This record gives sequence, C-alpha cells and structure tokens, in this order.
Amino acid sequence: MLISMSIPNFENWMWTEACTILDRAERIQRQFFRPAAMNLGQASWEPPIDIYETNIDFKILIALPGVVPEQLKVKLEDGCLWVNGYRHLPAATDLYIRRLEIPYGHFERQIELACETVEIDAYEFVNGCLLISLRKL
Repeated sequence: MLISMSIPNFENWMWTEACTILDRAERIQRQFFRPAAMNLGQASWEPPIDIYETNIDFKILIALPGVVPEQLKVKLEDGCLWVNGYRHLPAATDLYIRRLEIPYGHFERQIELACETVEIDAYEFVNGCLLISLRKL
C-alpha cells in the first residue's frame, strides 16, 4: 500500500533557512559593538550599505540614522572608499536605556571598489542615509 503525503520541497526549505541564518548572522555582526571601544577611538560598528552601479557611476547608500554630517569623514584612497564617524547617545541626565539595538559610538566602513578608477562626485544625506556618488573615469 502506497501512502501519499504532502512533502515540502526540501531544497527550497533548506535554501530559505540558510538565507535566513545568513541574514541573521550579518545583522548581528553589523549591530554588535563594544562600548569600551567607544572610548579608545576604535571603530565599534559598521553601518550597512547598498551599492548600485550604472554605466557612468556607482551609488553607495550607507544607513546612518542619527548621525550628523559634521561627524562624518569620507575619503577615497587606494581603491577603497572609507567612511567613518561617530553616533552619539541622546544627551539626557535622566536617561534610562530599556533597549539598545541601534549601535552608538565610533563607526567605520571600508568599501573596496571594483578595478574601476573613480572619483567622489558628490555626497548628501537622504532620509537618514549617506548617498555617495562615485564617477567612473
């Protein structure tokens, strides 16, 4: 006697589960920071990025909620784009932290660029993100 059962597609399930685990690991890596490192001037977290490419340029979108432009440094050096700065905790004397998921302190992100020769065309803040345009030469 043959029993017919509905069996989920095992490959799709495995792939979905693997992607979920990788996403979770990347999120933890990006959000992990050491408060002691904030006092040492070392980078304590890396902001997440999106990179888009057209025929003439690269667009790099860096999530930096709560970071003021004056706290940022952007430079292009040896085929890498470097973005670093500082995100401060809210200033309040009676502040009681109930949850802290958004990282604070010194951050740095190094973005290795393709073999293209580029220059910084412009950068601006858009909806809590830093948008950098790199023109291909």
